[in-house]
Amino acid sequence: MSRPSVFLQKAPAVLRKILIAIVVIPLVVILVGFAVANRQTVTVSFDPFSSTQPAYALTLPLFVVIFLLVILGVIVGGIATWLGQYKWRRAARRLDAEVRQLHEEMDAVRRRFAASEPAPPPPEPAPPLVIPPPLA
Repeated sequence: MSRPSVFLQKAPAVLRKILIAIVVIPLVVILVGFAVANRQTVTVSFDPFSSTQPAYALTLPLFVVIFLLVILGVIVGGIATWLGQYKWRRAARRLDAEVRQLHEEMDAVRRRFAASEPAPPPPEPAPPLVIPPPLA
């Protein structure tokens, strides 16, 4: 049996670098281009009653507003997903506890049978009964 080559052992690190080069670098270039194209400032108002003199408003570049909204969307989506998976996490915890209990019971049974004396060997089978042929 041969051992895996050094290349196969380092494959995950190489694959990660290739993935970064193929996905992350173009994504960064697109995001930087988006930020440069959307530098104009916008005023975000948090006062629904007065649009001319809002009580609280922020003036930010457009790309900052969009990036903040995307980040907020990812956070809200992650929280919603985490809350939605509650029943699966609860079932996994319950099943994990059941498996641990069954392993403890199995270990106890193994210890009990290992402590008892070994079973006697099975009896040897009797030789087959042979009827002699009749004498003539």
